[in-house]
Amino acid sequence: MRVREGGPEDGGAVLDMFDGAVAWLTARGRSAQWGSRPWSEMPERVARVQEIAAGGGLWIAEADGGEPAGALSVVDRPKYHVAPAEEPELYIDLLITARAHTGRGVGARLLDFARERARQRGVGLLRVDCWSGGDGALIRYYTGQGFTPTHRVAVGASEIQVFEQRL
Repeated sequence: MRVREGGPEDGGAVLDMFDGAVAWLTARGRSAQWGSRPWSEMPERVARVQEIAAGGGLWIAEADGGEPAGALSVVDRPKYHVAPAEEPELYIDLLITARAHTGRGVGARLLDFARERARQRGVGLLRVDCWSGGDGALIRYYTGQGFTPTHRVAVGASEIQVFEQRL
């Protein structure tokens, strides 16, 4: 699997990943995370994905044959909900795997790539957040990837869990 820099032309593939995730979550009774409506049908979420795709920092994991298998966006500081750290950091703004590639280590590969980017830039702090609700699977995923939970932030009627990893 290779990781390549993404751009505006990848917005549709990232939206497809979100639509697939929403359908998968909804089928399992877990629509509280992102709702049950496809992101591609909601202008504000389409705009958010287009902003990520055009803003720099988007990386696409490609399976053999070039099929997009996952997406990662890393930024110098969080854009929404979370206060910036008091030291240089890289913040994972997006991490998603295409449903067809779930369970194949795509997310782990992209997290390794984010760690590599941080080290190359001389940054010793990598942070990420996720939805804190449901059965806690996302929280377990990030702790299993070596992240430490730090604090939660209220977002509307829900909360997100913020994590950090020292490199």
